[in-house]
Amino acid sequence: MAAIETLYQHYLKHPVICTDTRNITPGCLFFALKGDNFDANTFAEKALTNGAAYAIIDNLAYKTSKQCILVPDVLSTLQDLARHHRSQLNIPVVGLTGSNGKTTTKELINAVLSEKYKTFATKGNLNNHIGVPLSILSLTKDTEIAVIEMGANHQKEIEFLCTIAQPTHGLITNVGMAHLDGFGGFEGVKKGKAELYAHLKNSHGFAFINRNNPYLLEMSASAHLDKVIYYGTEATDAISGKLIKTDPLIEISWSNKTGTYQTSVNLTGSYNFENILAAVCIGAFFEVNPSAINKGLSGYFPNNNRSQITKTAHNTVICDFYNANPSSMAAALNNISLLTADKKTVIIGDMFELGPESAEQHDLIAKQAEQLSVETLVFIGKYFYALKDKYKGNYFSTPAEAQEFLKANPVKNNLILLKGSRGMALEQLLPLL
Repeated sequence: MAAIETLYQHYLKHPVICTDTRNITPGCLFFALKGDNFDANTFAEKALTNGAAYAIIDNLAYKTSKQCILVPDVLSTLQDLARHHRSQLNIPVVGLTGSNGKTTTKELINAVLSEKYKTFATKGNLNNHIGVPLSILSLTKDTEIAVIEMGANHQKEIEFLCTIAQPTHGLITNVGMAHLDGFGGFEGVKKGKAELYAHLKNSHGFAFINRNNPYLLEMSASAHLDKVIYYGTEATDAISGKLIKTDPLIEISWSNKTGTYQTSVNLTGSYNFENILAAVCIGAFFEVNPSAINKGLSGYFPNNNRSQITKTAHNTVICDFYNANPSSMAAALNNISLLTADKKTVIIGDMFELGPESAEQHDLIAKQAEQLSVETLVFIGKYFYALKDKYKGNYFSTPAEAQEFLKANPVKNNLILLKGSRGMALEQLLPLL
């Protein structure tokens, strides 16, 4: 069995990690991970044929050459290799988690820090027990700061990811009604996210905290953090901000000890104000000058279907269908109610992973949506469909049924909110809008 130090020497010579034979690059290391429906050990030989330098496997039956490196468990080895690599790097790592806004905040922080530093930020949504190690192993000797997103749907997950990323600085965007099933309710969400604060306390790291969020204040007080930087709307905060405009895009002013500055950001939704302010706070902490902070923010263009405004041939669509939970759904519905438009349409899909609270939370959202002043209201998914006789609107069990409705009843010259959990795949409706 290969020791981590030996494997690390291979990694230093071949610092590109692949876990999918469709993405093999010459000289990479192929890690044969297992999934629910596959065992990548069976692809080890194909990976080598396609150009991988080595294949890391955990099944002796597939050790066909010296290029196959046998380990006890491929996933654990990937994680241990990432831990070892992280321990060799003496750079700030900003660990980021939260119920809502993680990815948008990560992108904003990256945009700001990149104005001054060679910054690495988690690609896409690689924020779990596989994605975080892959992100850490993407850090090179040239990287000056890393922003690592950490997602979780149960307790002890953030604690575990912190052992890999070893963040020196940290941010919890917020805590909300997300992954209630895995966390065991809202109190479980708070406990799970607070694991980042516990890590920062134990490692003497810095925490960036939104003073306007009572849950974060409570959680940070319980963690007895000793290095805290606050942002919010109070003049006493390290960075204080004010929301100037939200229709359709956000404009803010922010202040620090040296002055007050103003910028616009290509995002919609007042709920993004705190995400923007977090990026300002972290940029200022790392001594990015105010004009560069504003340049980074104004130059950011979302392309990840989160609070993203898209102009189609017939409508303006708020593409917010990468994910959804009751907190983010309520905020999105409130946002469209505040935006100016002659006609509005709301198309929302089921929210996943809510466990025993699913029926109640979908009921609350349907009730909120019914009260909106909109031309067309569309609900999609089994939980919303169960409410078809209770609230007004058009109800469909699947996106395919909604597609037929939209073909027969085309929407034109509307401002449209399109939002639902990832599993609803609401992007398939976009061509009809």
